[in-house]
Amino acid sequence: MTSAPKSVEIAIIGAGVVGLATALRLAGEGREVLVIDPNEPGSGASFGNAGTIAEYACMPVGNPGVLRALPKLLLDPDSPFSLRWAALFQLAPWLVRFVRQSLPAATRANALALAGLLAEALPAWSEMVQEAGLQDLMRRNGCLYVYRRDSDFAASESGRALRAELGVHQQVLTAGEVAALEPRLAAFEAKGLYFPDSINVSDPRSVMARLAAAAIARGAQFMRASVTGLAAGAGGVRLSCPGFTIAAQKVVIAAGARSRPIAAQAGDRIPLDTERGYHLEFSTAAPLLNRPVCPVDLGFYMTPMDGRLRVAGTVELGGLDAPPNPCRLALLDRGVRQFFPDLARPSSQWLGFRPSLPDSRPVIGPSTKSPDVVYAFGHGHLGLTLAPATARLVADIVGGRGIGRAGPFAANRF
Repeated sequence: MTSAPKSVEIAIIGAGVVGLATALRLAGEGREVLVIDPNEPGSGASFGNAGTIAEYACMPVGNPGVLRALPKLLLDPDSPFSLRWAALFQLAPWLVRFVRQSLPAATRANALALAGLLAEALPAWSEMVQEAGLQDLMRRNGCLYVYRRDSDFAASESGRALRAELGVHQQVLTAGEVAALEPRLAAFEAKGLYFPDSINVSDPRSVMARLAAAAIARGAQFMRASVTGLAAGAGGVRLSCPGFTIAAQKVVIAAGARSRPIAAQAGDRIPLDTERGYHLEFSTAAPLLNRPVCPVDLGFYMTPMDGRLRVAGTVELGGLDAPPNPCRLALLDRGVRQFFPDLARPSSQWLGFRPSLPDSRPVIGPSTKSPDVVYAFGHGHLGLTLAPATARLVADIVGGRGIGRAGPFAANRF
C-alpha cells in the first residue's frame, strides 16, 4: 500500500477482480495507476464466488422462465431466489425493472449483449493468465449442469436454444454420461448439460493476490482508503477520502455493489442493487468432483478447490447491511448433502455482495456527465468471468480508442 499522492493519472475505485484486471491492463500500457479500496484487494465477491469462468452464461437472471416462477420462488423458503422482506420497499423499483427485463424481447436483447462480451472472455483470460502467471491455478475441465427432474430439463429448452443460436458450445448428456464424468455424484435419472470450454480456478484468493502483484510489478499503486466524494470538472476529477483529496485525470469506478452512490456523485442514477451471495466450504482429502457442477433445481455450484469443496450460490435480494441469513447457509448445507451425504461440518462460511442490475448487463463506459469518469461495475454473477474483457474495454475508452463495443453497457440505457 502507498501513502496518498496529491495527483495521479488514473484512479481506480475498487480492488475487486474488475478493478485488479483493469489496473493490470492500464499499468501494462504504461499508465500511472492508483487503486483505492478500504479492504484487501480481491477480498469481497471476487474471493467468495464459485470460481467459474462461465463463458456460456449469456442467459440473464431475469427471463420468462424466472418470471413465470417468481411468485413461487419468492414465497418458498427453500427457493434459490429469495428476498429479505424487510427490504421490500427499498427493492420495489429494482423489482419492477427486473420484471420488465424478464419479458421475452428484453431477455433476448440482454442475452445478445452479454454473448457479445462473453465471446471475449476466454481470449482475454488467456492473455491475463500469461501476464499474471496464473497457469497453475486454472482448471480446464468444463462445467456441468445437472437436471434431476425431466420437467426442469424441459423448462431449459428455450435457454439451450438461445445459447446454441449465439454460438455457445454445449452438450446434452444422459444420466450415464454424467456419471462417467462425475462418478462420485449420487446417481439420478434425468440429464446433464456440459459446457466443455469453461474454466475454473482452484483458489480465488490466490488469483486475486497474483493479479494485484502483477499490477504492482508494472507500476500500479494500491491504497487502503474509502472514497467519500467525487467531483468531475474541466481539469479532471477530484476524489475525497477521509483526511485528504486526490486529483486524477481520469477515474474508473469499479467498486462492485458499492458503486451506486459514487456513480450518483458522477451524475448518473444507476439502478444497481445487491444480490447477497453465500458459500460454504468443506475440507476434502481428495477432490470429490472433477469440475464445477450446478444442480439446476438447487441454484448453486459445487466447485472443487485446493483441499476443499466450495458450495456457492443462490440469490438473496436485500442490501448490504443485514447480517448473514442462517437459513440461506442451511439451504446450501442441506443441498450439497443430497450429493455427498457423508461430508463433515463446513470448515468455513461466507457472505458477499454481487452488484446486480435488472437487465443483468454490467455498466461499462463513460459517465453521461464527464468523459473523465468511466464505469466498470454491475457484473452480477459474471465479475470473475468478464473482468479481463471489461479491462480491455476500459483501456480502449481511457486511451481514446473508441467506445463502440461498450455501447450495450452504457450508463444512459436506463
